[in-house]
Amino acid sequence: MLKAIDMHVHILTGERAKQGWAPTVKAGLPMNTGKWSSDPDGMAEMYQSLEMMAVIFDVDGETRSGIKIDNSETAAWVKKYPQTFIGFGSVDPWKGKIAVEEVKRCADMGLRGMKFQQAAQGFDPTNERFFPMYEEIVRLKLPVIFHTGTTAVAAGSPGGKGIVLEYCKPIPYIDNLAAWFPEMRIIMAHPSWPWHDDQLAVLRHKGNTYMDLSGWAPKYFPQSTVHNINTLVQDKAFFGTDFPMMTPERWLSEFAELPLKDSVRPKILLLNAAKFLGIEVPSTQTASNS
Repeated sequence: MLKAIDMHVHILTGERAKQGWAPTVKAGLPMNTGKWSSDPDGMAEMYQSLEMMAVIFDVDGETRSGIKIDNSETAAWVKKYPQTFIGFGSVDPWKGKIAVEEVKRCADMGLRGMKFQQAAQGFDPTNERFFPMYEEIVRLKLPVIFHTGTTAVAAGSPGGKGIVLEYCKPIPYIDNLAAWFPEMRIIMAHPSWPWHDDQLAVLRHKGNTYMDLSGWAPKYFPQSTVHNINTLVQDKAFFGTDFPMMTPERWLSEFAELPLKDSVRPKILLLNAAKFLGIEVPSTQTASNS
């Protein structure tokens, strides 16, 4: 029985896979894999043992980093573990027409959405030069994940190594995109500290916006976030870990301690994501969780 869907899991592909996770750790991101391996085979074993599925993706930031990823490798991992992995693609928006073509290729390979990290990719998501890419995403009915809030990438380094946090604000950036592209379903990744209340405002106002709860240990969730996922936005919040930055076991143990209604927990862990992704959940399971 499927118990949960982790909506935010990182893998490495292309040149990044050859380098491994060492550059990620050097960039300031924590690695907390527990007893599990951080390669996709190990991840598949972990999620299967926990009776979960996971949305996996890499992030294409080639313009800033010079390092190539390979979305076809993400698609290959989904093909190898179709009952465990759901794949999203990623494109560097600065690639222009190439980015548009890569969106098409991702869809053709069976990837189910697209992932952006505006700080790491260094782009203002509301710039009109990126609209052809969004129009293709809308045409193909692909949901998108945008990073929101601060980032651990380069945190504490001089100048944050040039990374700009501004582009990760829910207002005005995600709010504007949601208004301009009402058919594009947007997931705001992470509780958007320090702009978490803006995130909640966007969730309540824009029907095509959602959030995942990845990247933060639940015991550190802002109080307003906990209150709203328990009430007003309980149908728009998804379980997510940011693995290999955090294990599902840690996330779940702390999530269990939050003051949430019993009717809300299964929505966040499974039902909301299953509905969003079109994954069928047995009616008996849905009924028992309602």
